[in-house]
Formats: sequence, structure tokens, C-alpha cells
Amino acid sequence: MTNTFTPSWDDLRMLLAVHRDRSFLLAAKTLGVATSTVSRRIEALEKSLGRPLVHRGNDGTRLDPDALRLVALGEEFELGLDALRRDGSDDAVTGTVRLSMSEGFVRPVTQVMARLRVKYPALAVELMSESRMVDLARREADIGVRISKTTSSAVVSRFMGRAQPALFASRDYVQRRLPSAKLSREAAALQDWVGFDASLERLPQEKWVRAYGAKNFVFRSNASIAIEQAVLSGIGIGLLMEGHAAPSLVQLDVDDTPPAVEVYLAFHRDSKKTPRVRTVVRELEAEFRRQLR
Repeated sequence: MTNTFTPSWDDLRMLLAVHRDRSFLLAAKTLGVATSTVSRRIEALEKSLGRPLVHRGNDGTRLDPDALRLVALGEEFELGLDALRRDGSDDAVTGTVRLSMSEGFVRPVTQVMARLRVKYPALAVELMSESRMVDLARREADIGVRISKTTSSAVVSRFMGRAQPALFASRDYVQRRLPSAKLSREAAALQDWVGFDASLERLPQEKWVRAYGAKNFVFRSNASIAIEQAVLSGIGIGLLMEGHAAPSLVQLDVDDTPPAVEVYLAFHRDSKKTPRVRTVVRELEAEFRRQLR
């Protein structure tokens, strides 16, 4: 006979907590309930489904494969609830907007958000800087700034323009090593360089730097802010975005231009109906179109 039991959100959130904390005791603390309550709800869930879901051991709890499928269902439900809470029900620009982007876009986007907060004081912003881009189709964030077009049919991806990188050095470095502020291919091999680490060396811009003649990398990082700070400190030449680099840095004259970076603004298709998301998208789009080529 087919089991038609449908677990409730309370059932799923108990199972989610046990899965994440790997302990009935810690799950109870996370949920703010008694340990016996968690244990009782899990036992009732197992009884309803007619199979064990959680196995206890000396190293914590372990979930059965069937339980992991329920965990995935619970995570989908949890994401949906979070999105509904952010969406609200009126036309006012209120509530929280979550943005996701790589570190290189944090400074200009933060400036836009600061200006927008003055205009809409009931608007709150959560900005996530990350190398692993969150899934906009699953509403893990409301808006994303991307360097490639999103392929999901649930996500709108708008081309904003191209950001142009250039080579920069500190004034002190230029005075010591490049008085003319011109860097030829031949001279590039004699300079000290700042660049991304091995995890990002396949980027077209990083390939261009090496092809231009960069050899002696004295500082590497996967963080744009660390690269800019290293260039500011005068230890080497680095590739930074025009218009985003610190004003005190000197842009070097080079023999050819590094490849540009395509920039896309992405958001869930349904988010267009939400006033605060629509407002933030409009402001970011206007700013990017002013700055980019």
C-alpha cells in the first residue's frame, strides 16, 4: 500500500536541525525546544513513514538516504519561506534585499546602496562577497552581479556593459622602477607583480598579464581587496579595474589593452514584482551603465 503521508514544516525543520547539528541536544538548542521534543517528533516522523531516518552513534547522528531526501525538501521550503518574508505584501520599498557578487564589485555596489538607504530608510541590505556564486534560481539571494550570463530560465540576466582592467602601481613604485609610467612588454619581465592565486589564474585577464611578460609574482591572493592593498603598499604592479582602483594609484601606459570583463545584473524572474528588488535593480542598472563601456 502506498504511503501518502506528507510531512509538515515542523517535522522538516526538526529533521533539518538534527542533520545540521548532528546531535539531538544541539538541534534542540538551535530550535529553542526540549531535547525530548525533537526526539519525539523524529520518532513520530519515522513511525509515519514506516522506516528509520536518524541513526545515533558515538560520533553524532547519521541520516538515512530517505531522510536526506526529506532534508532537501526542507531546504527548498526554507528558502521559499525566506523569500516570502523578504517579498512582503505592499508597494513600499521596505525589508531586506540580499545581493551576491565577487569582491571586485563590492565597493561600487556598496556606494549605490548607501545612497539608496538615504532615500528609502526602511530598506535593509545584505551584501555577500563570495567566490562561489549563490543560486539565484533557488532564491538564495535576490540580486547577483555576474561576469557571465546566467543560463537558468528562472533568472533574468541583463548585460550591463564591459569593465576595463588596467595595470596600476603605487607612486612610490613608479618613482623607483618606472619613472615614465610606461610599461613595455620587454620591461614587464623585470618588474615585481601582484596577482591572483592559482585558483583564478585561468581568468582571461590573468592569462593576459602572464602573456604580457609578468614573471616575478611577489604576492598572490584570491581576494581583490588584498591585491589592491598590495599594489598600494608599493610591492608590485597589479591588474585592477579602471574607475574602481584607489585614486592614489598610477595607471601605467602599456603596449596593448587587457581583455574587458562582461558584467551582468541577474535576479529571479518573480522578483520584478517586489518593489524593493525592482528599485535596487533600477539603481544598480543606472550606475553600471554610467560606469561601464
